[in-house]
Amino acid sequence: MKYWLGSVVIMLIIVINGPWINRHIPAEYNPFAPIALNDPPTLITRYKMWKLDKNPQACMAVLERVQQDGGLIFSNPGKMSGKCPLDNPVRVRALGGVALSSSFLASCRLALSSAMFVSQVAKPLAQQKLGTPLIRIEHLGSYACRNMYNKPDARLSEHATAEALDVSGFQLMDGRHLTVLKQWPQEGAEADYMHTIFAESCGYFGNSIGPEYNAAHANHFHFGMRLFGFCR
Repeated sequence: MKYWLGSVVIMLIIVINGPWINRHIPAEYNPFAPIALNDPPTLITRYKMWKLDKNPQACMAVLERVQQDGGLIFSNPGKMSGKCPLDNPVRVRALGGVALSSSFLASCRLALSSAMFVSQVAKPLAQQKLGTPLIRIEHLGSYACRNMYNKPDARLSEHATAEALDVSGFQLMDGRHLTVLKQWPQEGAEADYMHTIFAESCGYFGNSIGPEYNAAHANHFHFGMRLFGFCR
């Protein structure tokens, strides 16, 4: 009871002081300002993301702005029916000027989180750590109507709602091809790049699961929207 009362009081204080916050707090730390491609992965950004979950139209408006800023290229396939329906999916075709091995279906928030992660982490760190631009991201898919690990008694997978992307590799402009399976257990700059982007991904997704979690993830990073700060 005390927790909820305290939360209500804090929210009232924020609402009452909204005009002052808008004038004096930078947009990326302002809970009332629209989310932007370059916002850091703070609790304020997560709060803004959470609000977008409740407002599909607002989320789509953010994606449109991010597309204009070069953060991604996407299209709207429309509502999808079937056993695992999708109400407001998007088809992501590129992220931050980086090509994809194929386009993928995503929830609005997965698309936005992926764009922020690539623009702020995967793309700049390739240049910084490996001295060459990142030109393509390889993945194993996002949308699949199934339970977790395809077990009949397991709960529905994040992939069934297009809220997870499995990334398996990265293509660099100098011709190098990095894969999670090959580079993760090694040492050196390429392995460091893999480990660093995985660690940094935790701030952008609800869960990041990699090779050290279990054998099922030996060849890819699972970036999903469930939970909060689950990074294994």
